[in-house]
This record gives sequence, structure tokens and C-alpha cells, in this order.
Amino acid sequence: MDLIEIAKYFKVDGRVESVKSVGEGFINDTYFVKVSSAVPGYILQRKNSNVFKNIPEMMSNIDRVTAHISRKVKEAGGNPLFEVLHVVPTKSGELCYKDESGNYWAMSRLIPDVMAIDRVSDAGIARKGGIGIGRFQRQLADFHEELHDTLPGFHDMRFRFEQWDESLSRDAAGRKDAVKEEIEWIESRKERMMELKRKIEDGSIPMRVAHNDTKINNILFDKKGDVLCVIDLDTVMRAPVLYDFGDAIRSYANTGKEDDSNLDNVEISLDIFRGFAEGYLSQCREALTDAEIDNLAFSALYITFEQVLRFLMDYIDGDTYYKTRYPAHNLVRARAQYKLLRSMEEHYEEMQSIIRSITAE
Repeated sequence: MDLIEIAKYFKVDGRVESVKSVGEGFINDTYFVKVSSAVPGYILQRKNSNVFKNIPEMMSNIDRVTAHISRKVKEAGGNPLFEVLHVVPTKSGELCYKDESGNYWAMSRLIPDVMAIDRVSDAGIARKGGIGIGRFQRQLADFHEELHDTLPGFHDMRFRFEQWDESLSRDAAGRKDAVKEEIEWIESRKERMMELKRKIEDGSIPMRVAHNDTKINNILFDKKGDVLCVIDLDTVMRAPVLYDFGDAIRSYANTGKEDDSNLDNVEISLDIFRGFAEGYLSQCREALTDAEIDNLAFSALYITFEQVLRFLMDYIDGDTYYKTRYPAHNLVRARAQYKLLRSMEEHYEEMQSIIRSITAE
């Protein structure tokens, strides 16, 4: 596979001089493309078609969303070269290139002089993360174009419960009897979780544009530490924005690790919850409905519960979806996420109070 030849299929400024691997992504293979012109360079990615079944549709979503954000940045007097991801088309005008082996490749323009943060260590960083996600959603509040459903069933609790029931019926790995207590964690909360799903289905909670992967390292910052833009848009599609808020809290506000075997480490940090909520609502408060604001705190419980279910379901299935480092890894993950969920439930009224206090300011 000649990476330079692949890069040459795209409409770059100048001559392609070199292509070098960048890091180790969980989903895609990523490369830096150096060119002969003054352009800082480009990012070339081999997209994972095992995860995303229709890469052209995914790239269409990214192109539509980034074009809309670019217009918003220009209207606000900003610089789109730094404040939004730019998809680079092929020389024939396509948004991705399919090689002879069936691999899909996509390119974007490198945003220079940036930094990323891998861990939310305090409320200040959480606030900046909230600003990044809140701004992204404010910029897309008036986006009305169609988007492809590139990950069917994603965060869909009705779909997850169907999967769950099938998993229990199969008991593929013969593990069900050993996790009766954990199974009851799911069964006892089904109705409460379906309440939010029904609000989505009846339109009480609107479908908007969600990023769907709001971890802190998907936000780029300038060298001063100010938010530039949100990146890694492969999962962007129509969904309630509550999913982004809830997933960010699950990721940011856990005092332990996602797979912490010491459950004493795992709690929700209300300081980080407040920090993220303040940053988020500072950007998109006016774009949200009252119903969305009323369910922000619950969205954290909803997404965390879903992760408990998915880890436990994979354990029961015999560890067929998530990569594991040891036989009980998925069970350890499920228990750690359940501890986080219980902490959220215990502090739920405080979480609601924090949201009310921010929106009353």
C-alpha cells in the first residue's frame, strides 16, 4: 500500500512529499501528509468499515455539518481555517477514496498550533469542554438538512433492551446464573429509562444534531487553552443533544476509571458536573427547550445505565464486542459503571439543582 499515491488522489495544495503515521487510533488509521506548499499539511485517515457500514454516507454527514459550522464561524467574524474541520475532496470531487482493496480513505486539512487534553482533571477543564460541545450544538441549532443514520440503534434504549432480552435468552457463554444480581440492576430500571426514550419518540425531546463521542480529546484548543473546535465527527448524526451532555458527564465526572476494580474510587464529581454544565449552557442555553434542560441531569444517568447494560450484555455473550484484557474484564467494567450510576442516583437532586441554578442566572 503506497500511502503517497493514495494521498495524491486528494485535492491538496502543492506536491505530496511524505505520509507518516500519527498515533494509534481505536477506530481509524491516521496519517500526517506533508506537502510542498505553505499549507501546514493534511490528515489522511483509513476509515473503519467494520464499524461504519457506509463510509460515503458518513462523509456526507461530516461535509454537510462542517459546511454549516463554517458559515456560522464566518458570520461571527471568526476564522474557519482554525475553528472548524475542513474535508478535502478527491480530485474527482468525491468525499472519500476507495482503494483496490476496498479500503476507504478520507482527508481533512490540518489545523496547526493546537493542543488536545486527554483527561479532565478539574472543573476548569470541564468548563472548557462544556464550551466546546455547547458551541458545537449552538452552531447547529438551525441545521435542517437531512443526515444519514450511520449507526442505527445508537443510544436507542428500546433497541438496547431488545438486544438485552435476546442475550439473556441465548446465555451464549453460560454466565447468566452467576450474575443474577447484576441482571436485576438492569431489570429494575427498565421503566425509568424508557420514560426518556418515549419523550424522544413522541417529540417532547427534539431530534437535533449530536456529535455522539464527546470525550475531551475530541476538542482542539489553541496554545492559550481556549476552545477552537470539535473534531472526530465520524459519529455525527441526528439525535437528541441530551446524548452528548450525558456521555460527556459519564466520561468527565467519574472520579475513577471506566474499568476500576476498586469501586471505592468511583463517584460522580459534582464540581466537574457543575463546570461542564456551566460551560455548556453558556453557549447553548437559548437554543434548548425547557424539556431538554429539565432532562440534562437525567441524560447522564441514561447514558451511564446504557453502558452498564452493554458491558454486562457483552460479558453474558462471551465478550464478543468489546476488547478485553482478562476474562472478567467486561464484568468489572459493568460493576464500575454501575457504581457511577448509583452515585449519580444518590446525587440526582443535587445535579438537578445545579442545572436550575445555572439557568436561573
